[in-house]
Amino acid sequence: MHSEANRRARKPAPNVPLLLAALLALAALVFMLSGCGGGTADTTAQPAASSSGSASAAYTDISPSELATMLEKKDFVLINTHVPYAGEIEQTDLFLPFDHAAELVDQLPADKAAKIVVYCRSDRMSRIAADAWAAAGYTNLYNLAGGFAAWEAAGYPLLQKPQN
Repeated sequence: MHSEANRRARKPAPNVPLLLAALLALAALVFMLSGCGGGTADTTAQPAASSSGSASAAYTDISPSELATMLEKKDFVLINTHVPYAGEIEQTDLFLPFDHAAELVDQLPADKAAKIVVYCRSDRMSRIAADAWAAAGYTNLYNLAGGFAAWEAAGYPLLQKPQN
């Protein structure tokens, strides 16, 4: 009887290699969905992934060449969200730190349908700002995919202005 109780109390040993493989697969999935922000620029405008990694219609990614074309007939507000200052694209209108985007919404155009293009170095910070401004009701947001790193890699100049 004692041995019967012991047999019932024993549980089979977990399959450690299978458990480890499942955890590694889950970690890889989380990493892919986290949107590490260091990707390369897309060549076509498309709905972007939000900072949380899920699909978002809050803003549209644009490539460096698309931004260069847009700058020829600029009809939008261009905002650098990168902190600390690490350079800027010519014709930048505002410098609004990504981590204060929600607090600085009063510095954006009053018209929530105004065209706004945001960028930072890699596009991680600009996505966070774009998400905040979309949550505040802005509907015409664009993000420079790959940030100004992609801008420079595409052969466009990045200005370095002295900071006070």
